[in-house]
Amino acid sequence: MTAHSTATDPTDTETDWQVDYDVDPIEIRDPVAEALGVLEPGDPFVVTYRDAVKEAGHSCPTASGAYRIVQLGLDALYPDDYPVRSEIEVQAAGPRDDAAYGVMSRIVSYVTGATEEDGFGGLAGGYGGRRDLLHFEAFDSDTPDPTFRLRRTDTDETVEVTYHVGAVPDGGPAIGNLREILDGTASDQQREAFADAWHRRVQIVLVDESLFTVETV
Repeated sequence: MTAHSTATDPTDTETDWQVDYDVDPIEIRDPVAEALGVLEPGDPFVVTYRDAVKEAGHSCPTASGAYRIVQLGLDALYPDDYPVRSEIEVQAAGPRDDAAYGVMSRIVSYVTGATEEDGFGGLAGGYGGRRDLLHFEAFDSDTPDPTFRLRRTDTDETVEVTYHVGAVPDGGPAIGNLREILDGTASDQQREAFADAWHRRVQIVLVDESLFTVETV
């Protein structure tokens, strides 16, 4: 449905979020946005976890894990500069149709711009192109945990980030209320207890660096 409020109406520009998260945004340059006057040269896009939630359509430990994978990986690759879209290759250890790698790769792609063969090919001469920068089953990992590699195409520096999902707290019995929520029989108290437990897990993933390993490859 198309909103009928004006562009200056807050209801047309703001999402009525029921939850907030404490995590830093990701800043990343986009050469195409700069060339076309969307951004001043050298200025970054600011991507928040809320933006990642909009892309995924939900917030969960998988989505928050993907956000942290790309955040930690880019911080390691670009300790002193903004990362740059079109200069970041993403390699996933698992297949595209895997339940974890599929969701995670969409968020990692959203932030970095890296895509498969259907992605943006760039402006004239391929400037700022992001096509063929996302690869699945690209390397063998020694762990079943979700693992991604991010490579700078300008320097060939590569980091590997592993998300130790088994170490994420289970959230307790309130997580079981989801069944009643889905079938429409949950009470307000059950909904609130579920939301508190669910988003507490998400927040833990966003702040607990022990859940991730970052290594130079």
